[in-house]
Amino acid sequence: MERHRVILVDDEVFTRKGLIKLIDWEACGFHVAGEADNGEDALELIRSIRPDLVITDIRMPVLDGLGLIRQLIEEEDEPPVFVIISGYDDFSYAQQAVRYGVHDFILKPIDDAEFTEMLSRLSERLRQEREEKTREQRLEKQAMIESIIKNEAEESFVANWEEQLNMTSDDSWYYVFVELNDHHPWRQITEEMPLYRFLEQVEQVLHDLVGAQPLYVHEHRNRVGVIVPERVLKPYQNGIRMFAEALQDNIKVQDGRVFIYAGCPVEGLARLRNAYESAKEALLYKYVHDRDGIIIYSPADEGTVQYVPVDQELYQRLLEQIEEFKLEELDRTIKQMFRRFQENRYAPEAVKMNIHQGVLGVIDIIRSMDGDEQSLDSLAPIIGWHDLNLSLQELLRLFTAFAVESGQYIGELRKEQQRGGIHKIRAYIEEHYHENISLKSIAAAFYMNPVYLGQLFRKTYGVYFNDFLLQLRIGEAKRLLRQTDLRIYEVADRVGFSNPDYFVTQFEKLEKLTPSEYRSRLMKGGASARTSR
Repeated sequence: MERHRVILVDDEVFTRKGLIKLIDWEACGFHVAGEADNGEDALELIRSIRPDLVITDIRMPVLDGLGLIRQLIEEEDEPPVFVIISGYDDFSYAQQAVRYGVHDFILKPIDDAEFTEMLSRLSERLRQEREEKTREQRLEKQAMIESIIKNEAEESFVANWEEQLNMTSDDSWYYVFVELNDHHPWRQITEEMPLYRFLEQVEQVLHDLVGAQPLYVHEHRNRVGVIVPERVLKPYQNGIRMFAEALQDNIKVQDGRVFIYAGCPVEGLARLRNAYESAKEALLYKYVHDRDGIIIYSPADEGTVQYVPVDQELYQRLLEQIEEFKLEELDRTIKQMFRRFQENRYAPEAVKMNIHQGVLGVIDIIRSMDGDEQSLDSLAPIIGWHDLNLSLQELLRLFTAFAVESGQYIGELRKEQQRGGIHKIRAYIEEHYHENISLKSIAAAFYMNPVYLGQLFRKTYGVYFNDFLLQLRIGEAKRLLRQTDLRIYEVADRVGFSNPDYFVTQFEKLEKLTPSEYRSRLMKGGASARTSR
């Protein structure tokens, strides 16, 4: 953390040295940047060092503390904060100190605990004021850049800025976008980096690369814009690409990638809009240059970007492989589709459109099978990334994850459909068992292969179809024999046997006695029970 600079002013050397040793300045957020034993020397030191805080005694030779404070307040637009320490408890001094806006008036001997607490509070106040000032300067800078980009700035305004930048209308400028990619809510990352922190890092790297040269940084919703004067490119063989490479190499982000886009150079700050527009053109070639993430726009070098759908043959093959869950073939098809995005110069919007089409096709399949696409963990990222900065490689990873999970889910839905279908078939058998039905006729009614149906029925219920049908019919025959006086041939007809003899044979096979014997046993059992009563 950057420490606030403080200067100690006191004609007693022991007081100054005692303060330095007594207080843990670093812990309080300060760094002692200088000392003076009189107001006049302190004045020169303050003008040179520009401290944040001056701690001064009142009574000193040449120029006293109040005189020092008065002179700095009169001549400085942003004077430092003042704290007075004095061995004199004089109310008039305190009145003057208040009038000058002095932060605190402290009597000697100094209580180190109270002094430390005062410094800590002041450090926090200075930190907040510094952050607010930085925000205001950035807003002013952004307003300036936006007014020039929108062609709303007057000539005098532009000339004033060129003068502040020590440049002329003949100097050349680039507009550069710096973009953090692949940081999104659905990816486990070591540390999140909001845009303001990324902007601060970009500013620091730019300062390290070109020193104090003016490189104005501007926030563009989800990326950072930088105005680069051509003169700062001299150490980089006057090349914007080499400068972009150095910028990219020095911005350190975990779990992400940095993309750099540069437009064409323009002469004069007034033409900054043209540089900005060409930098926006460079954004369209993002996925063409996904490998290195550096795009230097040149109309002569770049072909026209495409806004077309992928061919239907590839699209249908993709959906079929997801349905069939052929992982190796699916992986090849997805990679082929993304290669086409790159080789055929698809604009980012066209890539979004084609990915969206693929996602919708898969969702249609899932819904047609009575599934719920919201149960897919991979759905949210593949439909929610559109306003985020993602590299083509990250998009490939997200879409592959979606395709694989969708294929697994469709397979589960298919099994559920099969289970649901076989249950419908069982219900149909239970309702129509008394009719002349067979495995072949039921398979035809449900548009299934009879062999497959027989295997599925056996796998689901653990019994062969013919045995199940026989059990149903014999079970109903037993009920009719118990509860009615129907003749045997009538019972046979009621439960689906057109041949009474065959009915008797099947009944005896299952129950180990004929239908007549079964009814006689029931009659005897009933008579015996009545006799015993």
